[in-house]
Amino acid sequence: MLVYEYMPNKSLDVFLFDAEKKNFLIGKKCFNIIEGTSRGLLCLHRDSRLRIGHRDLKASNILFDAELNPKISDFGIAKIFCGNESQANTRWVFETCGYMSPEYAMKGQFSEKSDVFSFGVLTLEIAWKLWSEGNILELIDPMISSDLSCHREMLRCSHVGLLRVQNFVKDRPTMMVVASMLNSEIENLPTPKQPPFFYEKIVVDYSQLQTS
Repeated sequence: MLVYEYMPNKSLDVFLFDAEKKNFLIGKKCFNIIEGTSRGLLCLHRDSRLRIGHRDLKASNILFDAELNPKISDFGIAKIFCGNESQANTRWVFETCGYMSPEYAMKGQFSEKSDVFSFGVLTLEIAWKLWSEGNILELIDPMISSDLSCHREMLRCSHVGLLRVQNFVKDRPTMMVVASMLNSEIENLPTPKQPPFFYEKIVVDYSQLQTS
């Protein structure tokens, strides 16, 4: 049984998709939510006694306390990595539509960078098209873009978000590097490649697949 502290402000999806509540996500609050979530993932991947892959990171699993500090929840399908294990293979693939990394969806291979992919999707919507056209500022919600002081942070979040959803594992940064990027400890960010996106929920039993 998992017992959580009381989270009076529900979850991130409530704020994102409610016309009134999303007005609370202005200025530095959005950046603090992204940064706080990255710290939570870093704790799971590197700082806890057990190394844990969440495997279902999404907006509805980010809960808020009274001050809108984010807390990662729902560890129903989380994976504990043993010893020096960095990747796991599974016959059954379960994760939410749209957040699943390519190698997990297609090969059943899960690593901490699969969580990095999900976190990237969490912070982006239609970013690649706007990025390639040089209009990335259009990503920012009008309520947020009115605060000019947060433009640089939002641009950095979008850039780092694109790096997190790269197709190949080797092209995605670790959560430790992501946290450094978000905190501007790394100034020169690599240029992202066009990322893939999966919109269908995939549940595959690999034992049933036949090779040709």
